[in-house]
Amino acid sequence: MPRLAWLIGPALVAGVAYLDPGNVASNMTAGARYGYLLVWVVVLGNVMAWLIQYLSAKLGIVTGRSLPETLGHRIGNRWGRRAYWLQAELVAMATDIAEVIGGAVALNLLFGVPLLWGGAITGAVSIALLLIQSRRGPRTFEFVVIGLLAIIAIGFSFGVFVAPPDGASVVAGLVPRFEGTDSVLLAASILGATIMPHAIYAHSALARDRFAPAPAGGALGGDRLMPRGSRAADAPIGAPADPTLAELRGIPTRRLLRATKWDVTIAMLIAGTVNLCILLLAAANLAGVPGTDSLEGAYAALYAGLGPLVATLFAVGLLASGLASTSVGAYAGAEIMHGLLHIRVPLLARRLVTLIPALAILAIGFDPTVALVLSQVLLSFGIPFALIPLVALTANREVLGGYRNRVWTTIAGIAASVFLIALNGVLLYLVLTGA
Repeated sequence: MPRLAWLIGPALVAGVAYLDPGNVASNMTAGARYGYLLVWVVVLGNVMAWLIQYLSAKLGIVTGRSLPETLGHRIGNRWGRRAYWLQAELVAMATDIAEVIGGAVALNLLFGVPLLWGGAITGAVSIALLLIQSRRGPRTFEFVVIGLLAIIAIGFSFGVFVAPPDGASVVAGLVPRFEGTDSVLLAASILGATIMPHAIYAHSALARDRFAPAPAGGALGGDRLMPRGSRAADAPIGAPADPTLAELRGIPTRRLLRATKWDVTIAMLIAGTVNLCILLLAAANLAGVPGTDSLEGAYAALYAGLGPLVATLFAVGLLASGLASTSVGAYAGAEIMHGLLHIRVPLLARRLVTLIPALAILAIGFDPTVALVLSQVLLSFGIPFALIPLVALTANREVLGGYRNRVWTTIAGIAASVFLIALNGVLLYLVLTGA
C-alpha cells in the first residue's frame, strides 16, 4: 500500500489557483484601502474553499471523471451544454487575464521588462509547464508547481515577520461588516479570487489523472478514464465506479479520500495563510499611503518602507504566482473544453488564443491592478455555475453511491452557494444602480 504522504499532491496544485496574482491584487488593495476590515472575508472564503475543493476531488476519485466530463455526459441538450461551456470558458479566460498580467507586472518590477513582453514570456513558460504535465505525467508536474508554491509562500509571507500587524486589529477584522460599495466590490473580488471556478473544474481532473488506474496492457478509454473493456469503463455515466476503480488502482477508495482530506487541508492552510499575510502586510504598512492600491505602488512603498529584500521577495512571489497559476488555469481550460464539448484543441493553439485578451489589455495600457481586481469580480459570478452542480452531483447516490455527501455536508455546500450568490446579487445591484 502506498504511504499516505505519497497520495498527497493534487490539492496543492489546485491550491496554486488560490494564490494567483488576482488574489495578490485583491488582498493588497483591500488591506491598503480598508486596513483590517475584510480579514473576515479571507478567512470565510478559505473555509468554504476547503469544502468545495474536497468535494471536487471526491467526484474525480470516486467516479474517475472530472466535473466537466460528468456534466458533459449529463447535460443532454447540445445547446445547453454549449452555453454552459461558454460561461466556463469565459471564466477560464478571466483567470488567464489575472495570471498573465500578474506575471508581466512581476517581470517589469524585477527586470524592467515591458509589460507586453512580460505577458508573452509568462504565457510561454506556462506552455512549457503544460508540456511537462503532458509528457512527464502528473507527478512531475506536481513537483514543479509545488516548488513554485514554496517560492510564493516565502515571497508573500516574509514581510509580515519583518513588520508584524496589530493583533487586536486582526481580531477586530474577523467581525463581518462592510464600509460602502467599494468594500463590497473588494469582498466579491477576494471571494472570486479565493474560490475560483476553474479550480473547482481542475481539481476533479487532477485527482482523476493522479489516481488513474494503470492501463494493464490496454489503451485508456476515449475519456482517459480507465482501460478499455473494464466494467467501470462500460458503465453508465451515473453508475458508481467503485469497487472496480479501487481494484484497478490497487488502493481502496476510502484510503484515497482520507488522504485527500489531508491534501486539501494542507493546501488550504498554506493558501489561506499566505492570502491573509498579503492583506495584513498591506493593512499594517500600506494603509492610507497614496498609490499603494496598485501592485507597482505597493512594491515601491514596500521598497521604501521595509527595504529592498521585502520588496524583491514580494515581486519574486508575484512572478512565481503568475507562472504557476497560469499553467493550472490553462490545464483547467483544456479540461473544460474536452469535458463539455468532447473535443481537443492542440495545446499551443489553445494557449495562444487564451493569451490574446491578456496581451490586448497590456498592449492598450489599461491599469494592470484594476484589470486584476475586475477579473476576480467576473470570476465570482462564475462560482455558482460550478458550485451548484458540484454539490448536487456529490449528494447524488446515482453518481457517488455510498460515497455521496452526508446531510450536513450538503447543507454546508448549499449555504456556501446561497451566500456567494447573494453577495454577487448585491454587488450587481450596487454596480447597476451606481450606488
